[in-house]
Amino acid sequence: MPEPEEYLSRPLNPRTLRGLAHPLRIQLLRALRIHGPATASQLAERLGESSGATSYHLRQLAAHGFVEDDPTRGKGRERWWKAGQQGTTVDESLSRNPDPEVRGALDIYVHEIATIHTQELSTYLGNRHDWSDDWLGASDMSDFTLRLSPEKLRELDKRMHALIESYRGVEEADAPDAERVRIHLHAFPQHEN
Repeated sequence: MPEPEEYLSRPLNPRTLRGLAHPLRIQLLRALRIHGPATASQLAERLGESSGATSYHLRQLAAHGFVEDDPTRGKGRERWWKAGQQGTTVDESLSRNPDPEVRGALDIYVHEIATIHTQELSTYLGNRHDWSDDWLGASDMSDFTLRLSPEKLRELDKRMHALIESYRGVEEADAPDAERVRIHLHAFPQHEN
């Protein structure tokens, strides 16, 4: 796991968002971030796609700086890819962009991320009994309803992100019982019915 100073997050702008906003590209980038460097053929097998499709979309991701060649791996014509950054951030200005193509790309991106979060949680719930009691007790699936202004929600979000980042690279990450832990945060307004 990268140390905090090595954890790079890529802010999206209208151009890079359009380059990323495709379900297979999002899945490819996610696979490289989670599982590490791979070839187009390995990714095709992992994702149930053709190697031609994964090759094409990897090149598109590379053109937008999301993935890059991994020169430390492979031999001959075998091309290995790695993620260029470990995270992606969405600036709220993308939601207000006057270009409908940008807003459409943002819709594709956020819906795909929501689908991935749902799949990850469903997979955990379906397999949770494979984990020890310690992990079952440590896992959390909570929800809260607060009454906040937009400014207070931004403050809460910033504080939660800072808290989570403070755990990146902690000594316990090398403990024998340490596992990769996914944390999903969703915060959004609701109309009162």
